Amino acid sequence: MERANGVLVHPTSFPGKYGIGEFNEHAYQFVDFLAETGQKLWQVLPLGPTGYGDSPYQCFSAFAGNPLLISLDQLVHDNVLPASVLNQEAVASLIAAFPADTVDYGPVIQFKYAMLRQSFAYFQQHSSAQQKSDFWVFCERNAAWLDDYALFMALKDAHDGHVWNSWERDIARHEPWAIGLWRSKLESEVQAYQYFQFLFFKQWNALKQYANGKGVKVIGDIPIFVAFDSSDSWAHRELFYFDENLNSTVIAGVPPDYFSPTGQRWGNPLYRWDVMEQQGFAWWIDRCRASFDLYDFVRIDHFRGFEAYWEVPASEPTAMYGRWVKAPGHALFHAIQNALGNVAIIAEDLGVITPEVEALRDAFGYPGMRVLQFAFVADTKSGFLPHNYIQNCVAYSGTHDNNTTLGWFKSLDPEPRAQVLRYTGTTGSQIHWDMIRLLMMSVSNMTVATMQDLMGLDEPARMNMPGRPNGNWGWRYTPDMLTSDIKTQLREMTVAYGR
Repeated sequence: MERANGVLVHPTSFPGKYGIGEFNEHAYQFVDFLAETGQKLWQVLPLGPTGYGDSPYQCFSAFAGNPLLISLDQLVHDNVLPASVLNQEAVASLIAAFPADTVDYGPVIQFKYAMLRQSFAYFQQHSSAQQKSDFWVFCERNAAWLDDYALFMALKDAHDGHVWNSWERDIARHEPWAIGLWRSKLESEVQAYQYFQFLFFKQWNALKQYANGKGVKVIGDIPIFVAFDSSDSWAHRELFYFDENLNSTVIAGVPPDYFSPTGQRWGNPLYRWDVMEQQGFAWWIDRCRASFDLYDFVRIDHFRGFEAYWEVPASEPTAMYGRWVKAPGHALFHAIQNALGNVAIIAEDLGVITPEVEALRDAFGYPGMRVLQFAFVADTKSGFLPHNYIQNCVAYSGTHDNNTTLGWFKSLDPEPRAQVLRYTGTTGSQIHWDMIRLLMMSVSNMTVATMQDLMGLDEPARMNMPGRPNGNWGWRYTPDMLTSDIKTQLREMTVAYGR
């Protein structure tokens, strides 16, 4: 890996008039900003279709994209959505009511899917022969996951959004005859969800190609686990610990830690690694192959779970009373390597890290993560302090789970705050830039700053508070917030430290 710096910002945070960031003109302007300031990396959160709590770590599919990110203006440009639809008085007033600095997910979801369905109806009637051909080629190439996902989403709509294990038993169990019956019954709805994925991948691939052409590589993010309410769990229930009533018997989480005194009860179903290994880890290989079609680097969230994971009985209300269970990490990553070659994986090795986890990471040469906010613990031995970094790591001012640097600094007790000031050698008046400078000065090959920290924003701009069930993932910036001063400061710092 070459010496590089980049910015972490999820596309939902981009400016735009439709209530949520999209693959719109502001996305391309952000890529231009990266190129102009010498940034070589853009990191995003998982791009999948969000479900419970609007979290990108709880998606309806491990393979699909989030239709909310589709640019409506681009659909108008591509002649698959009439401009008159967006100009209708009722629609225009709805658009005008969306806040510019946050995502109000309920109204946005309702609005965006209504517009996408209008685009689908228009596409069916007015698309060219080439557009129709491109669509069917996409469906055929992605049938391995797309067929199940599109049917799953159509079935959720037909069942008023209820979770799949509450459906009629035969379709809940993915019985072949029931699949055929429902696919025929919901043919148009299934095709609509296929169409939404066609649009997502077309627009994302164009944006990524633009970024790559500007010398910017994309770091993607895949959660280790899938959501219970997902097409993956429904279509591949043999890969998970479910009982006869299709409920999870054990679920994922982490023990008590920095973020939560009772641990985090994620609720994701746990893999039956024995079954996956018997199948040659085919599902994971397919997932990684799809991810590397989307991204240049892939950060695997909760990497330590591939060595051992925290198993919580589904009956427990918190994650306190779980146990560590071994996972076949070495066998899995050997299988991925044999199938895909030496892929560019980043290991999110935060949390309870043991020598065994470090050995797994190092056996494959994967860079781990360093988060500067975790560094100030009263001595100078912390691996999160920049003077202890190694080259093969990715260093962050903070992640999507952290407070902003300014919010974090203001919340510190006097002793750690004094330690921060001694270490930075500053007064703390520009603490966000002080921390970014420490990262860039370090030997770490790759460093990443959040957009919130570039802008020096306080705690309200935080992206996620782990353990909080709602009110997350909504932060957005407006065009005026990306100032010329930020551009100048970032460019000069990037040049000064050879990134």
